[in-house]
Formats: sequence, structure tokens, C-alpha cells
Amino acid sequence: MKASSTIVRTIHPHTPEQETLANAAQRLRNGQLVAFPTETVYGLGANALNADAVAAIYAAKGRPAANPIIVHVADVEAAKQLTRFWPHEADLLAEHFWPGPLTIVLPRSSQVPDIVTAGGPTVGIRVPGHPVALGLLQTAQIPLAAPSANASGEISPTCAEHVLRSLNGKIDLILDAGPTQVGLESTVVDLTTKPIRILRPGQITKADLERVIGGSVEAASSPATELRSPGMLPRHYAPRTAAECVPSETFEKRLNQLLNDGRRVGCLIIESSNAAARCQLVKSLPNRPADYAAGLYAALHELDRFHLDRILIEMPPAGDAWAAIHDRLRRATA
Repeated sequence: MKASSTIVRTIHPHTPEQETLANAAQRLRNGQLVAFPTETVYGLGANALNADAVAAIYAAKGRPAANPIIVHVADVEAAKQLTRFWPHEADLLAEHFWPGPLTIVLPRSSQVPDIVTAGGPTVGIRVPGHPVALGLLQTAQIPLAAPSANASGEISPTCAEHVLRSLNGKIDLILDAGPTQVGLESTVVDLTTKPIRILRPGQITKADLERVIGGSVEAASSPATELRSPGMLPRHYAPRTAAECVPSETFEKRLNQLLNDGRRVGCLIIESSNAAARCQLVKSLPNRPADYAAGLYAALHELDRFHLDRILIEMPPAGDAWAAIHDRLRRATA
């Protein structure tokens, strides 16, 4: 594929045009790669039942073969076709959180190709909550393997421009529906373990899950020895510029050290913070977890474009509502 051959088509984010969906769906059925918006980030979709098409995702992203891919489906019935076992907890979670930013890990069925699960015994499944993603799944009538639509390990895309900048010429089509709303990847919960375990934190928190399940949910804290889900690699979601996360109380001191050493520094701070007074390139995000998450990747993308020596990030507050943000920042600065 030539460097200029990726097509970008605008699509309405709330009432997607059926002709545009039909064209994208046909491409997917033909084994092509289509980037599309979800409520979390833009995904890079391929027919999940076509091993060659899924292999093209790995090639386009430069994705490690050991890193499994989440499968997106249109509804619960389609999800059940991909697993050998559908427990009561899956019904509870699907009823409360689907369509939405929750991925459920279950034992895979025989129709799921090895390449989707990186040869593992489980598959991550989700019903996305974005009208374009749902419309595409309903039109294509196939499950879609869809990791984030960017080069592997780099910052996830929250708009079509981010996708094009990363994968232009490597994929067939981008559906541009504007910026995503959630801004961070889905929560991933493993229902094959007792207690149920969060493999990747997201907008849906541990407390949210426990309220629905009616029991304890374990937050994964130790380094992963087996990749049962995307987002478990130590370094991920990372800008090309070296980045570090610094507590508010030492942020100004660290910034001064870098500036006094002649470094070109961009700062990502919390709204109303005075920590970056000497920094000429500053992005600020709200002191509210949902709003911070929605803007995080876009802010990192923007700072990364300036080819700085360092991106200095003010550490956000602690707490369950901020867990997904801390997870992404820890991996982005590893």
C-alpha cells in the first residue's frame, strides 16, 4: 500500500450515514483494515474470524505477536458465539455496562483464531457504545478484532488525525467522526479467575464492578507474566518524547533542573496549578477524572509534535476514580 493510499471518510458521530457504513463493512468483509471511532479511542478493525486479516493488524501496527486483541461485537448474542462459557456474572456486567467501555475476558470458542488471542485460552469481548462502531458491527455482521489504531506502544488515538499520522499508508480506511468521549481504553475484567480480576483499569472502576457483581473484584497489581489482555505491557501508550511523571510538590524543582540544563520541556499540568510558571509550552487538564481522561491522549499527542527533550507531567490525585489515569501515565513514562 502506498503512503498516500489511506482513505479518510467523514461520518456523523450520532447518526452515521448508512452508505458510508456499508462501504466500510464491505471492506472489512473483504479482509481490509478500517479504523473507526469507539467511545474510548479509535480502533483498527479487521474481521476477527479471518486470521489473515487479523495478521494485517499486527503488521500495520508493528504489534508483538504475544499481545492479544479485543473482539468487538454488536450484542450479547454475538458475544456468546465467541466463548465456551457464559457465566452469570457476564450477564450482570453486560446488562449494566454494554454497550460501553467494558471488556469481558472469557474462555474462547473454537471459532476464534489463535492469532486473535495470541494462542491463549481466553478472549476479550466488548460491545462498544459509539453509534458508528455499533452501526459498523451491525452492518458488517461479523465480529471485529480491534486494538487501538496506532503504531504499537505509542499514544492511543482519540481523533482521526492521530490515526492518519501514525498509520497513513498502512491501512485502507479511516472513518472520521471527530474526537472520542471517554479518551481511555476500556476496563478489562477477567471472569475466568476467582476472585474476578481487573486486567486493565478504565472508566468503569473497581467499585462500579463490585456494586454490580455483589462481591469483591481484585485489581491486578503485580507485573503480568501472561498477557491475557491488551494494555498489560510495562511500556505502552507512550509519546516518542521522553516523559516523566512528577508529584506536584516537587514539580517546579524538577522543571527548573531541566530548564537550567538547557532542556526543551513541555509541561502537562492540572488545571489551576502554578507548578509550570517557567515552562513556555504548557497543556492543562481539568482536576476531574472523566474530563482529565478525555483530554489526556490529545494533550500528549500535541506536546509530542514539538520534538522536545522532555515532557513533564504533574501527577494527578490518587483514588479509585483516577486509577486508569495513573495506569496509563505509569506505562507512558516507563
